[in-house]
Amino acid sequence: MIRINLLTVERKVATKIGSSFQVGQKITIGCSLLLILAVLFVGWRYRTLQQDSARIDKDIADAQKETLRLRSIIQQVQEFEQQKTELQKRVVLIEDLRNNQTGPVHMLDEISRALPPMLWLTELKQVEESVVIDGRCTGLTSLSDFVANLEASGYFKRSIEIVSSQAEAIPSPPGELIKFSIKAQFQQPGEGASKP
Repeated sequence: MIRINLLTVERKVATKIGSSFQVGQKITIGCSLLLILAVLFVGWRYRTLQQDSARIDKDIADAQKETLRLRSIIQQVQEFEQQKTELQKRVVLIEDLRNNQTGPVHMLDEISRALPPMLWLTELKQVEESVVIDGRCTGLTSLSDFVANLEASGYFKRSIEIVSSQAEAIPSPPGELIKFSIKAQFQQPGEGASKP
């Protein structure tokens, strides 16, 4: 009789199944670990991206607030610059007026110094850049002395023009007066005055 030992074969098959089951478990556990690690990595990366996004949003909001603040400062600076230029223009204008205000005073002073005896003025007016002087005198020598004195003062350009001179008879005391009109150009000394 032949004996067949079936138990050993079953043991081999059982050990083969047990060993193959251990390898399957190892692969499953390894894949599960890889899957868990991948999920953890994706969760960590998602959280860091969310934190970065929140930080960037906060930085953008801060930058916008800073931009608004700087725009108001820039506007204030521009307003100050405009005020500064206006004030500088005013200062220049005031300086010009201050420098030019002595002109009429000197002109009247020089005209009064140039008056010879027996000559008086009736009207003094400025027409564009010229000064027109009207008056009366008792003789033509007084008129010529007046013109010569004005030219010598240095405050009037040379070649003062006698526009008109007319003799008027006066009833008492009997005689005549000369009515005259002179046209001259006033200048500050040193502004191209011609030398005598």
